[in-house]
Amino acid sequence: MDIRYSANPNDVKKYNTEELRKEFLIQGLYKEDQVVSVYSHVDRMVVLGICPVHEQLPITKGIDVWKEFGTSYFLERREAGVFNIGGKGKIIVDGTEYVMNYKDCLYISKESMDVKFISDDSDNPARFYLVSAPAHKVCKTTYIPIEKANKRPMGDVKTSNKRTINQFIHPDVIETCQLSMGMTSLEEGSVWNSMPAHTHERRMEIYTYFEFPENNSVFQFMGQPTETRHLAMQNYEAVISPSWSIHCGCGTSNYTFIWAMGGENQVFDDMDNINIPDMR
Repeated sequence: MDIRYSANPNDVKKYNTEELRKEFLIQGLYKEDQVVSVYSHVDRMVVLGICPVHEQLPITKGIDVWKEFGTSYFLERREAGVFNIGGKGKIIVDGTEYVMNYKDCLYISKESMDVKFISDDSDNPARFYLVSAPAHKVCKTTYIPIEKANKRPMGDVKTSNKRTINQFIHPDVIETCQLSMGMTSLEEGSVWNSMPAHTHERRMEIYTYFEFPENNSVFQFMGQPTETRHLAMQNYEAVISPSWSIHCGCGTSNYTFIWAMGGENQVFDDMDNINIPDMR
C-alpha cells in the first residue's frame, strides 16, 4: 500500500514539479488482476484501483489489513463507494451480487466483510474505482445506476463550464456516515470545472479524471488561493486535495471526473469561495 502523509501548505509552496506529483498525484491505478491501494493521511481516505481480468479479486488482495488498518477486515470500521469506469462487471458483497455497468455506482456499508470484484469480459475488463472513508455507523449497501443519479445541470458555454453534476453517494440520494461521491461530465466545448474555485476546511476531496481523448490532458489546480500550483494529469489518474487547497481543473478537451469527499460534515454550502481576481 502506498502511504501519503499530510502535507503542510507552507512546505508545498516550495515543492518542485516532481515533489508535487509524488505527494498528490495517483498514477497506475489499474493493473491486470491487481488491487492497487493508496492510503492518504488526509482524513484517512483510501483509494483503490481494481482491475479483474482473469481472476475474481477480493478487496484485500495484496493488502495486509491488520498492518495497514489494525482491523480484522477492510470495512470493519470503514465505508466505501465504487464506480465502474470500464467494461461490464459485478461486485459481490457478502453473497449479494450487483451488476455494474459503465458509470454505475455502489455504496458499500461499514461491516461488509466479503467483497469481490469480477469482469464479464476479459477483453474489456471492468475498472473499479473505489474510495473509502472511516465510518462510525452502519448504513445500507446501495446500488445506484447512472440513470438514478441526482442530476444537476450547471455552468454555461459562455464560461466554458457547461456540465452535469451526477450526485450518487450524497445526502440527497442515500444515507452514509461521512463519504460523499459523484460524477461530473463536461459538455463538448467546455473545459473548466469547479471554477470559481473554493476551499472547504472541514472536508478533503479526491478527483479522478477520465473520458478525454488520447494526447489530451487535464491540468488540476491546487494549493492555497494565493499560492496556486498545477498538475498535468492523464486518463484514469487521481489527485488528492487537502482541505486547505483549491481543487479545480481545465482540460485541453471536455472530460468526466469523479469527486469523493470525506471529513467533518456533509454540508455542501460551507465552501470558502475565492474571487477569481484574488487568485495568485
